[in-house]
Amino acid sequence: MLDTRKDIISRLQKDILLWQGFTPPPSGKPKDLGLGPIEAAFPNGVFPTGNIHEMMCTTPEQAAATGGMMAGLIAILMRRGGTCIWISTSRKLFPPSLKAFNVEPDRIIFIDVAKEKDALWAMEEALKCEGLAAVVAEIKEISFAQSRRLQLAVEGSKVTGFILRNDPRKPGINTCVARWQVNPLPSKIEDGLPGIGYPCWQIDLLRVRNGNPGRWELEWIDGCFVPVEKEEEPIYHLHERKAG
Repeated sequence: MLDTRKDIISRLQKDILLWQGFTPPPSGKPKDLGLGPIEAAFPNGVFPTGNIHEMMCTTPEQAAATGGMMAGLIAILMRRGGTCIWISTSRKLFPPSLKAFNVEPDRIIFIDVAKEKDALWAMEEALKCEGLAAVVAEIKEISFAQSRRLQLAVEGSKVTGFILRNDPRKPGINTCVARWQVNPLPSKIEDGLPGIGYPCWQIDLLRVRNGNPGRWELEWIDGCFVPVEKEEEPIYHLHERKAG
């Protein structure tokens, strides 16, 4: 009887995930985006493509770090084909910098609009295009109803959307599958080498539908996300002071 109950609960959980859009990837396609331990935080252990992700940025430093981390995600999504659309009212992204994350700037279509309502409209229409790999929109505020319209758009196209919320007034409630916050970390300098190290971030998954929020540290090395290796703290030994 106990095993039967477990089977029923397991089957119901899988059905609920399917109803909410968490479909397992087709056979033959890669199941992850190379996010390492972060992947396990999501249902089925798979980064939820074909959904809307919310990126919270309350400071310019967070915005810069988030832009880099998103560029890495977009690069991986674009390996599967398609281009990306980036929508904003006051774009600060420097397109040539995308090359550092293996993204050719000419594969990104930039759309600059005057008002946020125009950015929301453009994002909704773009998310309906099945040939795109991802759509990014810089929007400060978004209501539950607006987020629901975006989610309905991706349910048909399976395009992944990112809402980059620079300096939002309040988090609010919406239908986004996950809420992220990215902070920059000091890069590691290799001994004896000049310059700076690889981009390094502290990534907080503040909220994730049917998943497990958490905090991780990753860096971007040779086109891949790599967990930051923790340095071992030195062990100090107490020595007796010699007399005299």
